[in-house]
Amino acid sequence: MKKYLSSIVFVCILLAGLLVFDQYGESWDDRSLQKYAALSLRAYTTWPQQGMIEVTPQDLGYYGPFFVMLVALVSQYLSTLLPILLPDLRHLIYFLTWFAGIAAFHSLARRWLSQIPAIGATLLFVTQPILWGHTFINPKDTPFLALFMISLATGFWMVDTIRGISLRSLEPSQKRTLTLLSALWLVSVFSLFIFTENILAYISILVQSAGDGNTNIITYIASKLGQVSADVYTQRYFLLFLKFRTYYFLLSTFILLFIWRRYQPNLIKILLAVFFPALLLGFTTSTRILGPFAGLIVTLYAFRNNGRQSLPALSMYAVISMIAVYLTWPYLWPNPVMHFYDSLMEMSAYPWTWEVLFNGEKYLANDLPATYLPLLLAIQLTEPVWVLAIAGWGLAVFGADKKRELLALSAVWFLIPTILFVSLRIVLYDNFRQVLFVLPPVFLMAGFLFEKIKNGKWQAALIAVSLLPGIYGIVSLHPYEYIYYNSFVGGVENVQGRFETDYWLTSYREAAEYVNTVAPPNAIIWVEGPGSLYSIFARTDLDVYSLSRNQYKGPYDYMVITTRFNFDKTVHPNAEVVYKITRGDAVLAVIKKP
Repeated sequence: MKKYLSSIVFVCILLAGLLVFDQYGESWDDRSLQKYAALSLRAYTTWPQQGMIEVTPQDLGYYGPFFVMLVALVSQYLSTLLPILLPDLRHLIYFLTWFAGIAAFHSLARRWLSQIPAIGATLLFVTQPILWGHTFINPKDTPFLALFMISLATGFWMVDTIRGISLRSLEPSQKRTLTLLSALWLVSVFSLFIFTENILAYISILVQSAGDGNTNIITYIASKLGQVSADVYTQRYFLLFLKFRTYYFLLSTFILLFIWRRYQPNLIKILLAVFFPALLLGFTTSTRILGPFAGLIVTLYAFRNNGRQSLPALSMYAVISMIAVYLTWPYLWPNPVMHFYDSLMEMSAYPWTWEVLFNGEKYLANDLPATYLPLLLAIQLTEPVWVLAIAGWGLAVFGADKKRELLALSAVWFLIPTILFVSLRIVLYDNFRQVLFVLPPVFLMAGFLFEKIKNGKWQAALIAVSLLPGIYGIVSLHPYEYIYYNSFVGGVENVQGRFETDYWLTSYREAAEYVNTVAPPNAIIWVEGPGSLYSIFARTDLDVYSLSRNQYKGPYDYMVITTRFNFDKTVHPNAEVVYKITRGDAVLAVIKKP
């Protein structure tokens, strides 16, 4: 039984998700990210054919599109096979991504913990209501968390694998030759990508100059310069440049690898070990700009375990991941370095214009108190988490070297980023969903406390007791688990008006299901906020209006209004409330009737 315990636990987690994935509403960000995914996917046809990128910062180009593009492609394909709504198919993909992330978390836990403590830490992580709720509705933060953990797990595996692969000692002349060729390849290839925008501008200048009667290379190769628009020739020669760049990259890379293999036969083994983890790191970075942080942790692990011998593998790791980022992020194509930098700056000071509700006060997102993140971390995870984690940290200080390695990992992965988020006043909103990726070390340290209990029965009892608050929260709040607050603030029943609850308006699905049962045929419905969150679940005969859809002024048969920003009190204040969507005493949305 013990041999199959991990498999049984993962089957139970998978079944739990498959039973409920189609019970969650759309999130506020879903529709805009779907549009961004479609625009990014279209770039793969417009770029090679026309040399054009339609993705701009206003189109959310600052966001990495890898995951939302993947979701768009897979959900559209599954919709042709399964009789399931598209939103639910997306939620299914979010969950399956999270499930892969949980497997990665368990893999990381098993590096430092024995079987039962590792399972206990994994279950404690999985049964956090805030994480379980975000798993199904969040198109970016929990997928990034999952990809981050997968990148770390595969990255650590890569480091362990290359440790057993030795490179042949080289003569000084051979080292110089390989170093020179590698540097030449790196400079030439990256220059062709980094200066794409400059090359396009130079081609345009040459074409314009030739069109004005000046003699240059365009004069000799453009046979109909006076008869065809300069823009046509600019696009034609730019497309030739793109093709040349692709062929040059492939050919030069093949030649470089062939030469390296001649001097270092084991290099191919290293490349095979590096390739998949590097791709995953690139995909993680192309999902959120903080992805390179996972690569930094892997790099520190590599130097700690392999020293300078890791440099060839880490160089491949970095180059392949950068290529993966570039290929999966169309916004970067015209000017990779500057656009990546712009994305980093934009995401670190995101211009969130709404007010942030925190402990009964309203703040600007760039002027939050220093207590914002620490307090939310304290009150949105279940009560046992911090007790177990802090005890685990304390015990790890005096533990064996392997346990201090886990302590160091938790410092780099959790403590340092958290301190930086607080001290640098990084913009946060919607509670702390943007910071979910720093949480896994907290649960690994909780697992370390489980490890210290040697009596199997007491160990199992402590794990079981620590899971109860999370399981109760998940069951009692379903399908709004992400609004969870623990008993330190009296639970979700006592946070109305003090902290955010249903900030992504997922309760609009339940609102639509209620109105579908009571509204007369062809009824007119007003929806406060993004009408698409409601209309996708509404009866087809209903006319749904909102500011985001059209400007019909009424009268309405029903009005669906979120309690966020006190809209339930300020929008149609005199209308009768006929239905409330609640969890405990917390009201998430109301339905009014004139």
